[in-house]
Amino acid sequence: MERAALSAGRSPSSIALIAVSKTWPPECIEAAYECGQRAFGENYAQEAAAKMAKLAHLPLEWHFIGPIQSNKTRILAERFHWVHAVDREKVAQRLNEARPEGLPPLNACIEVNVSGESTKHGVTPARVQQLARFMLGLPRLRLRGLMAVPEPTSDAALQRRRFADLRGLKDSLQATGITLDTLSMGMSDDLESAIQEGATLVRIGTAIFGRRRNAAQNA
Repeated sequence: MERAALSAGRSPSSIALIAVSKTWPPECIEAAYECGQRAFGENYAQEAAAKMAKLAHLPLEWHFIGPIQSNKTRILAERFHWVHAVDREKVAQRLNEARPEGLPPLNACIEVNVSGESTKHGVTPARVQQLARFMLGLPRLRLRGLMAVPEPTSDAALQRRRFADLRGLKDSLQATGITLDTLSMGMSDDLESAIQEGATLVRIGTAIFGRRRNAAQNA
């Protein structure tokens, strides 16, 4: 990450690492914490809630990075600091309603389907501004930026193009007066391209924890 940032003429401190701990037990998260890591990404709500209970003694920052099911919004709103994959008004509304008054607004990103894949979650680029303006009217959410999971590819030029598309969407929203400070993009295989195109949060799992364990299916 540091090398990629310096290569792009950016300060390494402008990019934060989210260690993707989905399917990994609390012991692995605690080991990463001992190495200095504080922010962790989870995809499965109930699996994450169990880990949070076991790790409540640690000052961790929890990011929900997976697709958001409407029936899981209460868990996310009550327990997480960030949600990265808001892609429809219904989910945003439910998160807003479930966020406890005693907590600060929930940090949220809009997931954008930048590669146009029919199997991928995320709002189309054409609908990003509509969803962003809807979320700005929700007092218990704080819209921070955009998130994407482009199609896997070893083509560095295509990687950068997808990430550049997301950055361009952020810039266009800001030109309309919508203030954003976050681009959540880049994983183990494409983090360099993401950082080149302005990522502020990168989501790294395999390069930290190794190959994924079997996911919890009850989440």
